[in-house]
Amino acid sequence: MKNGSLDNFLFTTEEHSGKMLSREYRYNVALGTTRGIMYLHEECRDCIIHCDIKPENTLLDEIFNAKVSDFELAKLINPKDNRYQILTSVGGPRSYLAPEWLANLPITSKSDVIAMGWSCLR
Repeated sequence: MKNGSLDNFLFTTEEHSGKMLSREYRYNVALGTTRGIMYLHEECRDCIIHCDIKPENTLLDEIFNAKVSDFELAKLINPKDNRYQILTSVGGPRSYLAPEWLANLPITSKSDVIAMGWSCLR
């Protein structure tokens, strides 16, 4: 994607200056990421829990439309199973994990929602 990942605009490293996005762009990125997560959770035949929502996995095109990427840790949940599952492996960095990961509770689509919230706070 033309503008790389969202973390390029949030964090300063030797390679990236941590360019700031305008409030309008930040809103559009949050909205686009939320729509992508909603599609995975509600509009697919089976619920897809991404399990690794973070700025590094939010790609930005040339006009800063957000695209959710990196489905390596994603899990399919059949709607007949009430959209929850006990998962044994923890995905993603601890800073974006939902409390249920750490407490060994059933994982739901809400786990992605809280990770999105943590990303927005960055």
